[in-house]
Amino acid sequence: MIGYVVYGRGSFDQLDEILAPHRKEGAPMIFLLDHYFEGKELMSRIPVKGNDKVFAADVTYEPKTTYVDQLANYLKEQYGTVSGIIGIGGGSTLDLAKAVSLMMNNPGSSADYQGWDLVKNPGVYKAGIPTLSGTGAEVSRTTVLTGPTRKLGMNSDFTPFDQIVLDPALTANAPVNQRFYTGMDCYIHCIESLTGTYLNEFSKSYGEKALELCRKVFVDKDHWDDESDDQLMMASYAGGMSIAYSQVGVAHAVSYGLSYLLGTKHGIGNCIVMDHIEEFYPEGVIEFKRMVEKNKIEIPQGICKSLSDEQFDTMINVSLGMKPLWENALGKDWEKVMTREKLRELYEKL
Repeated sequence: MIGYVVYGRGSFDQLDEILAPHRKEGAPMIFLLDHYFEGKELMSRIPVKGNDKVFAADVTYEPKTTYVDQLANYLKEQYGTVSGIIGIGGGSTLDLAKAVSLMMNNPGSSADYQGWDLVKNPGVYKAGIPTLSGTGAEVSRTTVLTGPTRKLGMNSDFTPFDQIVLDPALTANAPVNQRFYTGMDCYIHCIESLTGTYLNEFSKSYGEKALELCRKVFVDKDHWDDESDDQLMMASYAGGMSIAYSQVGVAHAVSYGLSYLLGTKHGIGNCIVMDHIEEFYPEGVIEFKRMVEKNKIEIPQGICKSLSDEQFDTMINVSLGMKPLWENALGKDWEKVMTREKLRELYEKL
């Protein structure tokens, strides 16, 4: 779990004070800022000192292991070590920060650590500051990366941030579609967690609260306001905590294949899949479609219509590699339910 959490509007302005005890002489703080904010007001508020460095993190696509390795190797060559890695942005930026932190203290390539509990050494100090709400990346024990052969997280006890700063003011004025897609990532986390075979009272408690907050934001309200930002930020936190002690399910397992092959962003990918999986989550899909309609969002259709057999096989291989997700969704005999043929039929609908 996260060591320290600061929550509240304006809490970003406490960042200098928060980082001060973790600064080491001669070792800079490295700020990975979502490139969306490059040259904008938020960039000027980062408490840069001495030889600190701000990188505009390119998250046009979700983080690749090659990008993680490139950043970590550069920092080791330039500075030897750093005081910390601070991620400021959406889920991709936060995942990038976690991965770079780990690779500062672990040998080889980040691709070597894609899987469960493969990381052997703690990373350098790392803090996460979300500017979008929904992914749960600020609290999860994984950092999702696209590697040379698969899309899979560095899932370990060393992955979570040491500190997070939750300032709902940072999420104001997010693009409407982006806000919806990341919000739905949280909603889908909850549906998958609360209906899964891994469910326990810890994950249930957080999942139920996150689901309640998602419904307040996307079902009950007729317009977006500051309270919506507050509620969705806490939904993201609680949803992330829920899956940290259980797992996600079908939507995520299938969307991993889309992301690996087509570069589909995580939130959008989950929405594309959720639109077609009534068989597994009948009540959740009905409510999801009501949210889509109410919020006037267009879900992409037909993204797999021109794919080759080889491309379908690639997606199927990536998806079926997510064994804990399938087991949570369908039980220990999940391979009898989700055959390659059935999964191919599902991808053909997307």
